[in-house]
Amino acid sequence: MPQSLTVTPIRAPVRDQPFDLAGTLVESLEAAGASLQTGDVLAVSSKYASIASGRTVSLAEVEAGARAEALAGRYGMDAAVAQLVLDEAEHIFGGIELGFLLTAKGGVISPNAGLDRSNIPSGQVVLLPLQPFETAENLRQALQKRLRCRIGVILSDSWLMPGRYGTTGIAIAMAGFQPINDERGKIDLFGNPMAVTQIGVADSLAACAQVVMGERNEATPFALIRGAEVELSDAALSAADVSIPWRHCIYVESLTLGLAPVAASVQATV
Repeated sequence: MPQSLTVTPIRAPVRDQPFDLAGTLVESLEAAGASLQTGDVLAVSSKYASIASGRTVSLAEVEAGARAEALAGRYGMDAAVAQLVLDEAEHIFGGIELGFLLTAKGGVISPNAGLDRSNIPSGQVVLLPLQPFETAENLRQALQKRLRCRIGVILSDSWLMPGRYGTTGIAIAMAGFQPINDERGKIDLFGNPMAVTQIGVADSLAACAQVVMGERNEATPFALIRGAEVELSDAALSAADVSIPWRHCIYVESLTLGLAPVAASVQATV
């Protein structure tokens, strides 16, 4: 019988300069009267982790190039933001005239390469962690050493689901547990073998954490997840463990290369 899942928000001091992330987390847990036990998963705001490591940029100090100026004019963007996206993104798919480019970075498809201008002083931008998987692993090791228990760590961020209003959570990186539960070949309720299903454990937990961590002025960059029954592991993880190749991604492949015949498109709208 599956056990109940609990997700507890953990408040922490507001920061806008580099700081000791592991130390702040331990202090925040103590202030909340919370303790870790083996099997727990800690969700940590990727933005908070970025601020801790100094991944903030002043837009006034960014010099926009010609390509950035062109993108800014086409999509209604701040030219400095466009330049940062060019610097940070591994691939740019396109954009919309609301000031956003659709990009890929670190195995995640998101607007503007994950740049964030909220909950940081005006004129500043927070970039995604430079090495998110290493950051998650280092934090896990530090916490396990201090608190003497085996845990998992997720660096979480908000994300837009294709075709849906509203943000949800996604795991930018993780450490200490298997992020995917592969159901392929297993039998369903009616004896049918599962063909393609792989459960995104890390992303599902990040979405749970996002509900209690909030997006605005909650000041809760951490969430303690208990009862997830994750498979703890010391294996090194990377984006390759959770990111599907584009040729197998129904969104990327369908919207960029897999154009349906005109007849099929017409039939779908009837």
